[in-house]
Amino acid sequence: MNKEEILAKSRRERLDEGKKNAEDQGRQIGIIAFIIVLIFLFIFNMCTNRSNDALAAVFWAYVAAEAYPRYRFSKDKSLLVTTIAGGVLSIANLITYVIGVLG
Repeated sequence: MNKEEILAKSRRERLDEGKKNAEDQGRQIGIIAFIIVLIFLFIFNMCTNRSNDALAAVFWAYVAAEAYPRYRFSKDKSLLVTTIAGGVLSIANLITYVIGVLG
């Protein structure tokens, strides 16, 4: 590799790192906004005697979806348990919500 190729590669990597950093920050802000809105809706629904089953289903699905790729990378058994438990809880809340709406 000559000097120009090395410099070009370095510039490309810096742009990729900047883009990845921006995506990570955006994801973190998105998660915080999601949690704030979710907490508000949980409290609002509790105060107005409405079901939180749909919200809980979304939350547990998110937890499972977040844990699964981390488990695949690390093989940490606690992340596998989190993935399975989140999936089961999400399905259970979905079923409870649908039964409540239809029943």
